[in-house]
Amino acid sequence: MTAPVRVLVCDDQVLVRTGLVTIIDAQPDLEVAGECGDGRTAVDLVGRLRPDVVVMDVRMPVLDGIEATRLLAGAGVEHPVKVLVVTTFNLDAYVYEALRAGASGFLLKEAPPAQLLHGIRTVATGAALLDPEVTRQLVGRYAARIRPAEGAGDDTPLTPRELQVLRLIADGLSNSEIAAALLLSQETVKTFVSRILTKLGLRDRVQAVVYAYRRGLVT
Repeated sequence: MTAPVRVLVCDDQVLVRTGLVTIIDAQPDLEVAGECGDGRTAVDLVGRLRPDVVVMDVRMPVLDGIEATRLLAGAGVEHPVKVLVVTTFNLDAYVYEALRAGASGFLLKEAPPAQLLHGIRTVATGAALLDPEVTRQLVGRYAARIRPAEGAGDDTPLTPRELQVLRLIADGLSNSEIAAALLLSQETVKTFVSRILTKLGLRDRVQAVVYAYRRGLVT
């Protein structure tokens, strides 16, 4: 039997944290390894408990979630942990800063429990996850300023199938949703996503979304 994914929950609001713990602990394949109310304690607990995933709030006392994420998963961290940022604040700066700090995913607290659980399982596998609504809003705000030059998408190094996957990424779909839409396995989709990022020299899915709009591949 596969060992459950061990999760550390970090949120300064006790009621919210208790709700997250209850939802996660009710799943047979997930286990709450610990909980805390600030980023500094989260960093200390990760060193002791070695969870697989940290569910991290952004605005917290002592040390905020962005800086805690940087210490846990940022560049140069010897043993990075996967961080899923879950916050009520849908601000561009938070999304970009969280992902730049090393977070594997970003969800809003208004997301239904099933989406939260899916997010934890997704980042636990090593895949990245960005809330579709966050992706759409980011694109909505910036698309008007990302105006492609005429013929900008003509020289893309991607194959037709890779272009198809890139367009679905730009629509905010997760790997499992892309797999369902294209009737592919999730492993195949992961291979496509990795190949797309490598070919285009991109760091993550957010950069892939911007690339798609900048090159005129989606509108």
